[in-house]
Amino acid sequence: MAKAPENTRRRILEAAFDEFYKNGFQGGSLNDIVDKAGTTKGALFHHFEGKNDLGHAVVEEVVQPMIKQRWLDPLASSIDPIEDLKSVLHEFVSNVAQQGRLEHGCPLNNLAQEMSPLNEGLRDQIEKVYGMWREGLAAAFARGIKAGKVRANISPRTVAAFIVAAQAGIIGTAKAAQSEELMAEAGAGLFDYLDSLKP
Repeated sequence: MAKAPENTRRRILEAAFDEFYKNGFQGGSLNDIVDKAGTTKGALFHHFEGKNDLGHAVVEEVVQPMIKQRWLDPLASSIDPIEDLKSVLHEFVSNVAQQGRLEHGCPLNNLAQEMSPLNEGLRDQIEKVYGMWREGLAAAFARGIKAGKVRANISPRTVAAFIVAAQAGIIGTAKAAQSEELMAEAGAGLFDYLDSLKP
């Protein structure tokens, strides 16, 4: 069973993720985070040195596991990454539609766009998450080539880099337009690309 300090720390992290996701890192309020977490500023500063430290923890302990669970775990043992990735993307688009989550976009991409020019440490940490995402996809495509489900003449690393960039771009432009229709159109283009990788 988790101890009270661990529970408090987790509540702060979850409240911080929510605050940064909705209002950006710079716009995020420590007072609002403390209020949402139902704790005190003293407790926040007991667990985190400040907002920057809290931001690092949010990326490492909330955003990274979220990206892994959503995009990589379903492909972890895939030998048909084209069809499996299409299933994951279908599920993501239908969840966005049901939950109305288009408004805020991708939490990783949001942080990357806002903080990469401003905070080298956070930029490096965000890039590690993108690196993990690319590596996981590249490994899935390498297995797909071995299994004969993906063309042998493609570079798994190049394909993975393009797909991660495409996904971030699709979610970002759909957020900017607040348009599920645009997300579906761009997604159809990504599906066509994925189909072109079949033998």
